[in-house]
Amino acid sequence: MTSILIKNVLHETTTTDVLIEGNLITRIAPGISAPRGAEVLDGTDKAIIPGFINTHTHASMTLFRGYGDDLPLMTWLEDYIWPVEAQMTPHDVYVGAKLACLEMLRSGTTCFLDMYMHPLETAKAVEEMGLRAHLSYTLFDQGNPERAALDRKRSYEYMERFGEFSDRITFTLGPHAIYTVSGEQLQFCHQFAVEHGVKIHLHLSETKGEVEECIRLHGLSPVRYLEKLGILSEHLVLAHVVWVDDEEMDLLAKHNVSVVHNPASNMKLASGYTFKYEEMKRRGIRIGIGTDGCSSSNNLDMVVAMKLASFLGKAWRFDSTACKADDIFASATAVGADILDLNAGRIEEGRLADVCLVDLNTPELVPLNDLTSNLVYATSGSSCIDTVIVDGRILMRDKHVPGQEAIIAEAREVAQRLFSKHR
Repeated sequence: MTSILIKNVLHETTTTDVLIEGNLITRIAPGISAPRGAEVLDGTDKAIIPGFINTHTHASMTLFRGYGDDLPLMTWLEDYIWPVEAQMTPHDVYVGAKLACLEMLRSGTTCFLDMYMHPLETAKAVEEMGLRAHLSYTLFDQGNPERAALDRKRSYEYMERFGEFSDRITFTLGPHAIYTVSGEQLQFCHQFAVEHGVKIHLHLSETKGEVEECIRLHGLSPVRYLEKLGILSEHLVLAHVVWVDDEEMDLLAKHNVSVVHNPASNMKLASGYTFKYEEMKRRGIRIGIGTDGCSSSNNLDMVVAMKLASFLGKAWRFDSTACKADDIFASATAVGADILDLNAGRIEEGRLADVCLVDLNTPELVPLNDLTSNLVYATSGSSCIDTVIVDGRILMRDKHVPGQEAIIAEAREVAQRLFSKHR
């Protein structure tokens, strides 16, 4: 069993040692002696924190960074994103996912919940890069019975294929949205999730237009529509959820539904800014933080996402006490782990060794009056994260990921080919 001993590292407010054996944190105490064969890391001028958990993204859309900016959501999707995606090969998805894994590692993300086509290619990239991920097979039937039947068949096939990968990679279902997936198909997803114990990853109530269309078609707002379909449950992870009222939040709380706040894309696409973080938190709803994809947020840096989530929540309320740094940091770590049923997200004995070392000599972390405050308000992950460990393996040290130059070069080539005909 391999082991790593981190010496003299700041944990919360105390300098201590942290021992990792296998893939678990096994001891936190000062003065730990290194086991035979252990790799010893000097934690001087560093702090140990849980790895960030990005609970909503589209990893391979790193290739879309800077394409189709400054457009309305549906114009952006229908005229720019979907036409290019139709031309993407499985290898393109793999290359985009590797670039995403690199970007996430360099900014301290150790696990992510993804929704995109060709999930086996993303799984291959994640396996090679060493991260942890929940990867969704995307259902997208648009009311077509033949496509719906194919998606149901593929859900079983993909779940079986995911058994080829390590236990760092978990299969989930990803019905895209209520305007692209039929009610019957959403009910299938619920039944599948209950039967197999998997998560359902769904965009919901992202825009005012989506809500108005749902009311026009079904006579109900989106959350009420899902309740009528009988699919609100602890298996459900909803991305965005900007346009909800008190009764809808009560329903989400009643059924233990999780929600993911995506402040960057919500603002950039002008989908809405009044995400009701405090109201949901008071109801006991688990709230994660997501970056969304790089076409709608332009980076995968969870530290940047934390700052946006906190600042936005304060601004629209005219309340500087809202969306406190400690709460937002928890949403990006411990609560994200709870949403995905992971034994991670906290620096505690017995937890998975998915951790980061923060470089305390980063200028924007000086002075260190409060580490969490500095992380949420002052810095970026790509600036301050020095070392990343996932499942007990060191994946980045001294801000360098092995092979990163080749990953960047190939992604640049693929993007140039992919967009040459669409500019």
